[in-house]
Amino acid sequence: MDQLPFLLGIGAAVVLVSVLAVRVSTRVGLPSLLIYLGIGVALGESGLGIRFDDAGLTQALGVAALVLILADGGLSTRWTTVRPALGLGIALSTVAVAVSIGVTGLALWALLDLDLRVAFLWGAVLSSTDAAAVFSVLRNLGLSGRLVGSLELESGLNDAPVFLAVVILSSTAALSWVDPLLVIYELLVGGLLGAALGRVGALGLRRAALPATGLYPLATLAVCILAFASGQLLHASGLLATYVAALVLGNSTLPHREGSRSFAEGLGWLAQIGLFVLLGLYVSPQRLTDAVVPALIAGAVLLFAARPLSVAAAAIGFRVPWREQVFLSWAGLRGAVPIVLALIPLTSGLPGARALVDAVFVLVVVLVLVQGTTLPFVARRLGLAGDSRVEQIEVDAAPLDTLRADLLQMTVPIGSRMHGVYVRELRLPEGSGLSLVVRDGTSFTPQGESRIQEGDQLLVVTTETARDAAEERLRSVDRSGRLARWRGDTGGTPSLRSGDRGTPPRDGTGPGTMGR
Repeated sequence: MDQLPFLLGIGAAVVLVSVLAVRVSTRVGLPSLLIYLGIGVALGESGLGIRFDDAGLTQALGVAALVLILADGGLSTRWTTVRPALGLGIALSTVAVAVSIGVTGLALWALLDLDLRVAFLWGAVLSSTDAAAVFSVLRNLGLSGRLVGSLELESGLNDAPVFLAVVILSSTAALSWVDPLLVIYELLVGGLLGAALGRVGALGLRRAALPATGLYPLATLAVCILAFASGQLLHASGLLATYVAALVLGNSTLPHREGSRSFAEGLGWLAQIGLFVLLGLYVSPQRLTDAVVPALIAGAVLLFAARPLSVAAAAIGFRVPWREQVFLSWAGLRGAVPIVLALIPLTSGLPGARALVDAVFVLVVVLVLVQGTTLPFVARRLGLAGDSRVEQIEVDAAPLDTLRADLLQMTVPIGSRMHGVYVRELRLPEGSGLSLVVRDGTSFTPQGESRIQEGDQLLVVTTETARDAAEERLRSVDRSGRLARWRGDTGGTPSLRSGDRGTPPRDGTGPGTMGR
């Protein structure tokens, strides 16, 4: 008890430094996870002298953090963004994973003289891309919808099959033809379970009149964690169930949906910070020198053979241009997930597992430095980067249970085509209306001749039956202006608000995105 203030102070200081590191990393174009890992190493045995070498606890905490990260990823994923890339995203998280494991395993078996099963285990551990690493770099590139949607789906879905492959290869039991069927069963049941719990959770949250606004984010996150626990208890993929449940919840009509997303985003950041610091604390820098050569060999195989071939195999039948295939190959960043997965064979007592953990740690640092710092340059050279400054509107809803109505709140972002539109030109559906505008700290009741400006905060009152149509109309005017309906924009799939009509759809992953 005497050490509690000290431990809490250290924890708070680490979080504050890590939060400030996000801004620093954004300015220099370096993924913040490297700074988090550096903080962990500085606190460890080679720095302040904190000794932490419990692999089992590290793995357990890592999986728990991964659940929170997947919940955040699912809740923040817009269905309108990933729907055009659904087939390619699923192929990248299944077909590409299998090809990557095979190519990496065979290459490392020949180059590093590993046992064949251990070589495939290396391939499995290294085949999982990391959502936190990918989107800390991609967030501001303004890529097309299919690219970001496919990468977003891949990073959210591929953890589940990779986790199952690592568990199977880490065991001492002989491999059997039943193993692939078991993986398929666990993925199918996990996906269906997540979808079912997501739908039930959304229905319950819509009907529940909770006494405090802060209870809605807690309940939403609890549904996601329940999906993981239920999946594991049913011997299905709890990770897939978590992501799918969060995806369904994040795209459902929920009370205080944006507040729930913000809460999950905060916990996701906290989980990332804690996970990377923990992994940096766990690693022993003295052992890393022996892991440099195997890590560089594995990294070269991954970058120049396994990833390009796996992307090419997944893209068959989807007519993906070669430029996008090159970018998808280079954008397969690795982060904390491979390190957490490498701890599974270590806790299982597999010979050589310690060398795998050290090599994966070195490889993650190298790949993040090489890929993370060059990804914006690659996107520009391939002609795939767009306007990263454009943001979409963000709409939050608060239920008025006794009136069977909702309050929609939004802020008109910079660059919105809603700027200059008269209130009467909004043409909101029957049953909804703009009731209040807040401009420069001053609120007023708008009239038909009032004009909307950038930075305005709008409050729209709508009946439950008109809510969806009101949100869609706000989206369409935000993107296409007063002539949205004439231009064919009905509020569905997002598009860029630049002047170029031929610009491909925007990814919709920016911090100002509004989703269903």
